[in-house]
Amino acid sequence: MKLSRLSYDPSALVDFYQEGFGSLGAICERTWHDRLQILAEGEPAKLWNADGLLHETELAFVAAEATAARDASREVFPGCPLTFRLAEALRPRPLPLERVALAGESQARPPDAAVAEKRWRAQFPHTQRWRLLTAFKAAAHFSLVGLSRCEIQAIDQHWSLHRLALALPSGEPDDALAQEISFAQADPEFAAGVHWPPPEPARWEAFLRAALESGLASDLAAIRARQELYLRRELDRVDEYFEHYEQELAGRAARTASESAKLKTADRLAAAKAEHARRRADQVARHEIRIQAHLEALLLVAEPAWTASVQLESAHQLQTMEARFVPRARMWFV
Repeated sequence: MKLSRLSYDPSALVDFYQEGFGSLGAICERTWHDRLQILAEGEPAKLWNADGLLHETELAFVAAEATAARDASREVFPGCPLTFRLAEALRPRPLPLERVALAGESQARPPDAAVAEKRWRAQFPHTQRWRLLTAFKAAAHFSLVGLSRCEIQAIDQHWSLHRLALALPSGEPDDALAQEISFAQADPEFAAGVHWPPPEPARWEAFLRAALESGLASDLAAIRARQELYLRRELDRVDEYFEHYEQELAGRAARTASESAKLKTADRLAAAKAEHARRRADQVARHEIRIQAHLEALLLVAEPAWTASVQLESAHQLQTMEARFVPRARMWFV
């Protein structure tokens, strides 16, 4: 789920800077409605100088409609690099794994068998036969929710924020949870009886990477098409230049009878071909698309579910498996 970008609001940014630098140990004073005096040393001072020496400055938060040239060391504006550096400094290291248990229905009851079968067939239409082998038992369903900030470096830079929700242990995307997690309520009583699964960093990293790549697919398609157009234009320009140059050298060699002149021309032709290849490779490198993803938060979610053994026939093969039905999503997970 791609989160909507907040509009630039100088007053909100002043509050963010004041609280952020204050939490890092800097002394902050709001001298005017759009100005903030900062006295920093150590970690917060490293946002301006790598050695962390004492640094004092007054930041001006410019209006969104301002068009004059900006000083990135003393002014805050849309896309200001200092904002990104402050966000990086506030990010805890190592990233903690938070846990939350969500509240379920007030009077939870297992789903009716007919309803459960209907939902199963809607999710897995290839199933021929299906029946419950055991009664439903209360259980916990676990999901992994991550908040990822993504930077796409191309001719233009693009930033986006994504909330990713994945069902565990298999990593299926759960778009409904990603959209609704902000409105969910925690249940401390349910959390007390939950047996949390152990973290699996390598496996979860693969799940999150696949989900982020899927979420970026549409944006990358447009960016890639634009990059390819610009690259083709630059390659055509380079090819045209060296083609004319090599034709000129070849013409000179054909008009002279001197062997030394022909040898010099051959050396120039070889050098031109090498330079041609180097220029093409340089343009390809300049038009590469680089993606940098930063994981900002990681949350392990538990919620009430119902588990049962089911028997089904798929592709003319009879199978028996354990499956979980999640009331919140009205979905089966196997």
